[in-house]
Amino acid sequence: MPSSPPPLPSSDLGEADLNRSPQPQASGSARNIVVSLLLSGLVLAGVGYATFDAGAFRRLIQHLRPGLLAAALAVAIARIGLGGWRLRQVSEGRLSLRSGTRGQLAWDFFSSVTPSVVGGGPVAAFYVARDEDLAVGESAALLFFCVLLDQLWFLVAIPLLVLATFTIDLLPRAAGAVGGWTLLAYFGGLGGWAALYAYATLVRPRLLVAGADWCVRWPYLRRFRKTVMPEMRAYFRRARHLGSRPPAFYASGFALTALTWIARYALVVLVVRSVYAADALLLFARSAAMMLVGLIMPTPGGSGGLEGLYALFIGPLMPEALLAPTLLTWRLLGYYLFIALGASLFLHQLHQRRATGAPPR
Repeated sequence: MPSSPPPLPSSDLGEADLNRSPQPQASGSARNIVVSLLLSGLVLAGVGYATFDAGAFRRLIQHLRPGLLAAALAVAIARIGLGGWRLRQVSEGRLSLRSGTRGQLAWDFFSSVTPSVVGGGPVAAFYVARDEDLAVGESAALLFFCVLLDQLWFLVAIPLLVLATFTIDLLPRAAGAVGGWTLLAYFGGLGGWAALYAYATLVRPRLLVAGADWCVRWPYLRRFRKTVMPEMRAYFRRARHLGSRPPAFYASGFALTALTWIARYALVVLVVRSVYAADALLLFARSAAMMLVGLIMPTPGGSGGLEGLYALFIGPLMPEALLAPTLLTWRLLGYYLFIALGASLFLHQLHQRRATGAPPR
């Protein structure tokens, strides 16, 4: 059996450690993009086939409010900037606003081509490390700290949503009583996971280092030990530093995180209300609940599943003829846009590295 982890050295990573770090593969990303788009397109086509009525849509579209659609596009773009600002704040200036925005865009891109239960943060850490010449462990600590801020947001949002069930019709009637209780139980489990993640990141970051060390001592993984452990030590040092920051540091990071998630929820509200005057508060609350459920989707970017959740949570709040058009608009602004921008950014970095003849990391 693997033995206990060795003491963590205080020496910094050298350039050789960084150069040995793995990198995301373009071929795998391209395959995931195709799968993700196909799943999303198939479900969208099915929803459109079942609900779209051209005549009803033409009558309703006469009430289109272009200003709200423009606001939806602005919110989608602002979300990238807020994420970049957060990365700049968390890195304490090590990342500029521009590089932080690139890092956030890479994060959104990889989140779109990896299962929702995995998220794009671990892969985006390699992009940020290469983009800013950071140790991968340090980059991972920054991204994981942002994930922690997301978990802290969930710890605030989940109780508010549970309380909201007593005053508004938050859970869709199609879920039924059993589905409603299952959803509330899921919210409780997600809140417990958020608390555990916060503990492991802030109070006991050594747990992750010990877990990684335990894994790479097994025969099939032992060859990765010399690559993984230096990065995990860099992660430990950065995580310990982040855990010692003053309350104002956490407050500003949490505020930016809250604004980022509010922008996600507001996108649904603006898209729907651009064509139909649905209850804004109920739209916002159901959007938040829908995205929390979407976190466990096993498909790349939640594709296929999120479209179904939209039909379940948001569909009953508008005429049936508007379901497919608003769903398409929401996914264009909140999903396809990030795939297009992120793929361009990722391919540009690969082209730059090939042009400079930099060795693979």
